[in-house]
Amino acid sequence: MRATILFLLTLVPIHSVMAQSTAPSSFVGASPSIVPQSPTSVKPAEFPSGRLDLQQAIEIALAHNHDVAAAAWDATAAQARYDQAAGERLPRLGVTGGYAHHLDEQRLLPAGVPGDPFMLSRDIFAGDMVITMPLFTGGRLINQVKAAELLQTAAEQRLNRSKEELAFNVSSVFYSILAQRQVIESLEFAGRTLVEHLKRVDALVAAQKVARVDRLRTEVRLADVKQRLVREKNLLAIQCRVLANLLGLDDRIDAVQLQGDLSLEQNVSVPEQDEALATAWSDRDDYHAAQAALEAQARNVAAAGAGHLPSIYLQGSYGERWAAGQTTGRGHKTDDIGRIGIAVDLPLFEGGRVNARVREQRAALSAARERLAMLELRIRLDVETALLNVNSARERIEALQKAVDQAQEGFRIESEKYELGKGAIVDVLDAQAALLEAQTNYHRALADFHTALAQLRFATGEII
Repeated sequence: MRATILFLLTLVPIHSVMAQSTAPSSFVGASPSIVPQSPTSVKPAEFPSGRLDLQQAIEIALAHNHDVAAAAWDATAAQARYDQAAGERLPRLGVTGGYAHHLDEQRLLPAGVPGDPFMLSRDIFAGDMVITMPLFTGGRLINQVKAAELLQTAAEQRLNRSKEELAFNVSSVFYSILAQRQVIESLEFAGRTLVEHLKRVDALVAAQKVARVDRLRTEVRLADVKQRLVREKNLLAIQCRVLANLLGLDDRIDAVQLQGDLSLEQNVSVPEQDEALATAWSDRDDYHAAQAALEAQARNVAAAGAGHLPSIYLQGSYGERWAAGQTTGRGHKTDDIGRIGIAVDLPLFEGGRVNARVREQRAALSAARERLAMLELRIRLDVETALLNVNSARERIEALQKAVDQAQEGFRIESEKYELGKGAIVDVLDAQAALLEAQTNYHRALADFHTALAQLRFATGEII
């Protein structure tokens, strides 16, 4: 028996070392296989080569975005918290050991029957294997486990919502880049057109058919187009940087040819408001996460209230005692001892801590209800806003398509009139500016339409 107890006692320092090895400071200098990966140590995504469509961009972002990775770690932590809560309901088995020096000699073991031999010593070593199992806790453990399970579900749903939000952000920036490149192409075309027109103006000036002021006016308009081109290219570079960040890329994405179509989809099915709201209530993960968090908080209130009730535990131990140094008596210097029984913990006075804990949890429950109510209002606003944006963008596209056609025809007419000496340079430049403005607004309206569709899918929880 002594050998068994000594072996069990050796587990105590081993367990202590294992516990210390899980401390944050113990990871310093540890092997890379056990070091938790921090967001800053995540390897960035490889720079995509060739063409990149929207679906590929979303897949890269989901695999390498740091916000999504952080949400995934939060879900893992919630799973660990649930495992901790569930483990509280299981028996706890441990080994304890100790040494005590007494001023007066003490019996090694309590007296069993009258006349038992006894051993007295001032120095006594003890080693025990102890088991403790909760039998009744007033519902505290059950509610804590259920609350942890609900919070784990909420964390997973928030992770899904983070992915949906990332997909929407990538889509929005992706369409903005496509539209921005179309705007730049329109500006470059306008610049080339003005350069050609400037040559025709020079020819007319040389032939003394127009005044030199026409050339000055054309140069002013060409300078304005050039500065707008510089500004729009700078905006494109910023948008590319934003997209690279969303994708988790360290490199710039300017050289990547984004592949996408901004044409108006004629057969797009846009749901009615009631249908879209019904879809949002059933599919939005953040809404379900808020509901789960509310239910979990209700469980926390019940768990806190259980602090007023008694707790009953099954407790048992088996171990050995042995005397060291000088002893007195006729018994053995070592002997085993065991016990099993029921322990009751009945709180009589806790200094108001239980009541304060209950008030805290109830206040948190009220706050969770308010957040859920606010989320319901925000979901309704998100859906209504997305539907309005879709319809508005579609109407703008239809109007701007006609405006572009009319502006092209107007510029052609004014250019021909000017070359024939029947028009003014101001009319030509105004027609060219109107054409450029119509093209710019048209491309951006197309981007707004596709972004509004993505916004509607995001608002109803259907973006991925």
